[in-house]
Amino acid sequence: MNKRKKQELRFAVCINNEGYEASLEMEKLYRVIPDDEAAKYGYVRVVDESGEDYGYSVKRFYPIEIPSELEKALMAANTA
Repeated sequence: MNKRKKQELRFAVCINNEGYEASLEMEKLYRVIPDDEAAKYGYVRVVDESGEDYGYSVKRFYPIEIPSELEKALMAANTA
């Protein structure tokens, strides 16, 4: 059984890209990079359209859980 921290978020969907249209696409799935410091201030770190990870307000994203097999495939695709 996969024992992950409850707070550990791996993926989220963008629900608000206002002011960041070039960096974030509405309704797109983004990989989340764990960052406890950013979370303290209400931010989530995601790999955006630039291919780099940046902190954005958590209000811009809706966290989702995906099946473990899909998560493995997506994580493998990101490291290829």
